[in-house]
Amino acid sequence: MKLLHALTVAVAFAVSPAGAAEPVTWNGWHEDLFARAQAEKRFVILDLEAVWCHWCHVMEKTTYSDPAVIDLLAAKYIAVRVDQDANPDLSSRYGDWGWPATIVFNSDGTEIAKIRGYIEPERMQALLKAIIDDPSPGPSVGEAFEIKPSAAHLLSKEQRAELTKSFDGSYEETLGGWGDTQKYIDADSMDYAVARAEAGDATAVKRARQTLDAALKLIDPVWGGVFQYSEGGSWTKPHFEKIMSFQAQYLRQYSQAYALWKDPKYLAAARDVERYLAAFLISPDGAFYVSQDADLNHDMDGHAYYALGDAARRKLGLPRLDKNLYARENGWAISGLAAYFNVTNDPKVLATAERAAKWAIDSRARPDGGFNHGDKDRGGPFLGDTLAMGQAFLDLYAATGNRDWLMRAGQAGDMIDATFKDATGGFLTSKTSEAKIGVFAKPAKLIDDQIQVARFMNLLDRYFAKDVYKHNAEHAMRYLTAAIIDMPRPFPGVLLADEELAVEPTHMTIVGAKDDPRAQKLHATARAYPARYKRLEWLDLREGKLPNPDVEYPDLGEPAAFACSNRICSYPSFNAEELQATVKQMAKLRPQRAAAN
Repeated sequence: MKLLHALTVAVAFAVSPAGAAEPVTWNGWHEDLFARAQAEKRFVILDLEAVWCHWCHVMEKTTYSDPAVIDLLAAKYIAVRVDQDANPDLSSRYGDWGWPATIVFNSDGTEIAKIRGYIEPERMQALLKAIIDDPSPGPSVGEAFEIKPSAAHLLSKEQRAELTKSFDGSYEETLGGWGDTQKYIDADSMDYAVARAEAGDATAVKRARQTLDAALKLIDPVWGGVFQYSEGGSWTKPHFEKIMSFQAQYLRQYSQAYALWKDPKYLAAARDVERYLAAFLISPDGAFYVSQDADLNHDMDGHAYYALGDAARRKLGLPRLDKNLYARENGWAISGLAAYFNVTNDPKVLATAERAAKWAIDSRARPDGGFNHGDKDRGGPFLGDTLAMGQAFLDLYAATGNRDWLMRAGQAGDMIDATFKDATGGFLTSKTSEAKIGVFAKPAKLIDDQIQVARFMNLLDRYFAKDVYKHNAEHAMRYLTAAIIDMPRPFPGVLLADEELAVEPTHMTIVGAKDDPRAQKLHATARAYPARYKRLEWLDLREGKLPNPDVEYPDLGEPAAFACSNRICSYPSFNAEELQATVKQMAKLRPQRAAAN
C-alpha cells in the first residue's frame, strides 16, 4: 500500500524553488474542523507539539519550512497545530506518539496515519503525497476498541502474576531503569519497586536504588531541576527540557527515598529540584509555570548551552519558559513540595505549596468542586486537573492536619464522580469529546487515568469511609482488570492500585492540640516515616471527630500518637522513638497481599 511505503521509505520529490511557497497556514482545533474538511474535500493533519520540545523546533525549521511540504499541505490539507500542554484531551489521546506527534485524518474523522517524533522533509513529502493518492488507513490505525468492564474489582492471582512478570522483565539490569532506549525514572515503576522494597524485597531495593542513583545524572548541576530523559540507552545523553511533571515526580520520589534509606544524596537531589522550582518555575503570584525549553534558540541547542556555568548561561539569556498556569501542573508541584516538606520540615517549602494551592482555588476552581485547566480552555473540564489538585489536597492534609484541605479533596472526588464517570465503565478524560465524528465520537478513556482515579478514590474512602468513593475506586479497577488483557506495555500502576484497594494503608494518628509543640513533634515524626501508602491524621479534640471515626482515641491529657493496622491499634506513643518502633511493629500485622484476595 502507498501509505505504508511512504512511512518506511523517503521518496524524493522535486523541491519548489526557495521562497516560492508561502508559510504553512496553521489553524487551531475547532468544533467545525471536520465539517470544513468535508466541504473543502481536504484531509486534516494535526501537529501536536510542545513549547519545550527540541524536535518540534527542528521540525518547524526544516520540515514545515520545506517548499514542497508547504505546497502539498496547501493543496489538500487543513493544517492544525496544537500545544499539547494546553489541550489535555488531545495530548491524552495521542500521548503514546510522543512530541511532536503527527496525526492525519480523513474528513470523516477517521485516522489515516499516526507518526511519533521528528519527520524529515523528504519523508513528510512522501507521506502527504501517498495519502492524497490512497487515503486508506495504515496498519493498526483506527478507533480504539471499547473495553467491557469485568465483574472483579481486584486482579486474579494469574493476572497479578502476569503483570508482575511483565514488570520484572521490563527492568534493564545493567544500567538500571525500566526500558532500554530512553532512560528516566518511570513514576509507577519506581513506586511499585519502593512498595516491594518496604515489604522486604531485596531485589526491589537493589533496582530502586540503582535507578535512583543513575538518574542523578539527569539533574542539572548548575541550576538544579531534572532533564526529561536521556537517549541512546545511556543516562549521560540528556534531552534538556525541564517539564513540571518530571520536576514534581522526582522531587516526591527522591524525598520518599531519603525517608526510606536516609541516603544524603537523595535529599540533595530533592533539594536540587526544589531550588530549581523556586528560582525558575514559580510565578510572582505563587503559581507554577509549565516548563523550560530544551534549547536557547535555533542556533544554540541544549547540549552547548547547558554545558556552561551560571554566569555564561545568563549572559546568553534564558531558554524560553512556558508561563501558562495550569491547575494540573500546580497540583503536581504541590504534591512534590509536600513530600519534600515531610522530610525537611522546612516551613518555607510548606508555605510555597499552600500558596500555590490557594492560587489554584482562587484562579482555577469551579463551583462544582473541580478545576479548570487554564484561564481560556478550548474544551474541558479535564479529568487530570481535578485529579491532580485532589491528590495535592490529600497530600497537604497529611502534611498539615488541616481539615480544610481534606474537605477540598472530597469535593474534587465528588466532581470526578459526577462529571467523568462513565456508566459503561471507567472514567473519561474530558467531559466532552474533541469533536463529534470518527474517532472523536466519544471522549477518550485512558489506562493511566483509571489507575490514578482508582488510587485517589481509594484514599478518599480511607479518609472518609464513604461508599461513593469505594464504589468509584472499584469502578475504575473493573475497567483495569478487563483492560490488562490487551495492555501494550507493563502497567505497574495497575499492581499498585490493586494492592491499595486490597489492604489498609499504614495508619497513624496524632492526638493532641495542634498548637502544642509536643504534638507538632509527633506529627513531624509521622510525616517523615517512610511509608509510600499512608493515611496520616491529626486529631485535635477541639475540632470534633475525624471525618472517618473508625477508631476511638482516648484523651490522655498529653499528646500521643497511635498506629493502626488491620483494625488493631497500638498502645500510645509519646515521643518520636516510641512512635517509630510502634509503627514498625504494627506494620508486621498488615495482611500480606496474597492473603487479601
